[in-house]
Amino acid sequence: MQQTNFTDIMEKNHMEIPWHDYTQNNGNILINQAGLIEKASVIGRVGLIMLSCGTGAWRVRTSMNRLSKSLGVTCTVDVGLMSIEFNCFDGKDCVSQSLSIANTGVNTSKLYRMEQFVDSFPKEEVHLTGEEIHKRLDEIERIHAIYSPVKLGLAAALACCAFTFLLGGGPVEMILAFLCAGIGNVIRTKLIKHNFTLFLNIAVSISCSCLLYSILLKLAEILFHVSALHEAGYICSILFIIPGFPFITSGIDLSKLDLRSGLERLSYSIIIVLVATMTAWIMALLLHLQPLNFTALNLDPILLLILRLLTSFCGVFGFSIMFNSPVKMAAIAAVMGALSNTLRLELVDLTGMPTTAAAFIGALTAGLLASLIKNYNGYPRISLTVPSIVIMVPGLYLYRAFYNLGTMSLVDAFSWGAAAIMIIIALPLGLIFARIFTDRTFRYCS
Repeated sequence: MQQTNFTDIMEKNHMEIPWHDYTQNNGNILINQAGLIEKASVIGRVGLIMLSCGTGAWRVRTSMNRLSKSLGVTCTVDVGLMSIEFNCFDGKDCVSQSLSIANTGVNTSKLYRMEQFVDSFPKEEVHLTGEEIHKRLDEIERIHAIYSPVKLGLAAALACCAFTFLLGGGPVEMILAFLCAGIGNVIRTKLIKHNFTLFLNIAVSISCSCLLYSILLKLAEILFHVSALHEAGYICSILFIIPGFPFITSGIDLSKLDLRSGLERLSYSIIIVLVATMTAWIMALLLHLQPLNFTALNLDPILLLILRLLTSFCGVFGFSIMFNSPVKMAAIAAVMGALSNTLRLELVDLTGMPTTAAAFIGALTAGLLASLIKNYNGYPRISLTVPSIVIMVPGLYLYRAFYNLGTMSLVDAFSWGAAAIMIIIALPLGLIFARIFTDRTFRYCS
């Protein structure tokens, strides 16, 4: 007798929306001549797909407004992290809808396709029927991860290996972080693919990375006489979990007074950080790992500058691939990240600038570069800026704050936590000011 998997019989908590049922039976009616319900279905679906890509409320609302103007409809929208409530008016009738997605994530490839769809809508899609438009949206919505779990694992391995050097780690920590982060992210990707809950995929992937780091370090001690002082690198092996996209988009939404979306995204980011740091802390207690300081490398300043450029490029490239960016987009973001992150680090070393101010300047530089590049190739700014500054997010500070809090070293916990919060605030502020300087539509709250 054939057994049925539980996931095959489990009912979905979020019912799928039959979008094609909203189109007219007569396939010759163009969307700009269709009824309000059909128009609203297109507007709402576009907003929902944009939301599922991980972009903020301001971009979702802007896209829905552009479609509404092309269809002769007035639209009011309230956007959250995973839901949209909107009303459409045409002067005679009103349609209200409440839509939600089952899970949130980041997909810059799909976001790029959606921005192209919205940009071309007044010239192309507005002359199609509702059925034809929904078929095009079906194609875009089918863009899931363009990389396999193994490739995403390699991307996380590369990013965390580079992160390790930028935080002060040496070759031993980099190699171990590469292996452990790669396997940890493969596990996380597999769990996400099978729709396991957020807490479970974070806890399992972080636990596996920490356990594997401890095992490999012990083997290195026995086989190659590696010092146990290299145990501090276990923190770097879990940095693939950093919620860079929701952290940054929450700041952008709050700057535009989209408080609901901003606060929900911020809460989501904090949840991820708390679960990840608590899991890592418990594993550290079980495995007797401590977040020690890295051994000084004492490199020549010129060599250090070159290695910072190289590792910043690799780190941002890895994170960008994890966000489902095409290789060309990831490479452009990596060049931006190499320049902006190296500038940040050099400002701290050469001028003694506080890390918070240097983070602001680094993010500002990334935002200005993204604006220039968008004018050239049309890539969404957020698909370039977020990967380029994720490497600046102080994951090490956040973990050490929680670790010291768990051991009741309250002064150290406050110091690390305050430093992390200041940097996290500075990063979106840098992007926001870059947008204010380069985008007139972003300067106003209207």
